[in-house]
Amino acid sequence: MPLEAEGIAAINRVVDAVYAAISGPAGQQRDWDAMRALYLPHARLTAIRADGIESCTLEEYIASKRDFLVTNGFSEGTLVNRVLVYGGIAHVWSSYSGGWTEPDGTTGGTRGINSFQLMRQADGSWRVLSLLWQVEQPNIPLPADMEATR
Repeated sequence: MPLEAEGIAAINRVVDAVYAAISGPAGQQRDWDAMRALYLPHARLTAIRADGIESCTLEEYIASKRDFLVTNGFSEGTLVNRVLVYGGIAHVWSSYSGGWTEPDGTTGGTRGINSFQLMRQADGSWRVLSLLWQVEQPNIPLPADMEATR
């Protein structure tokens, strides 16, 4: 039985909230408690990078990224989400675009794909169990159908 539009919208709201939790201008503290509420306690965040794989808990992510996010400002958001649901499992294939400003005023940008795995909770809400992502590279461009804005 397909998940109704309201259920898909609820999953998309979690993904949007994950992006919002790390986004903000330079100097603005992030609401780490709000971010923690989006993830299950044992969640993993894993990045596939050109130089290897970096995997951590949410607390390790916060500790390692806090200064960069606040010092440089960072904003990230969805380009396209593809949501699949089976029972209490949801997978969101989410292309993203983000940017920041270095202390010297130069700007940086990033795009890629996030793979969110979510679990439905007893109260019907959804929380992130894991997040795996890969940054776009010249030899790994975003697929054309994942570039459009929603």
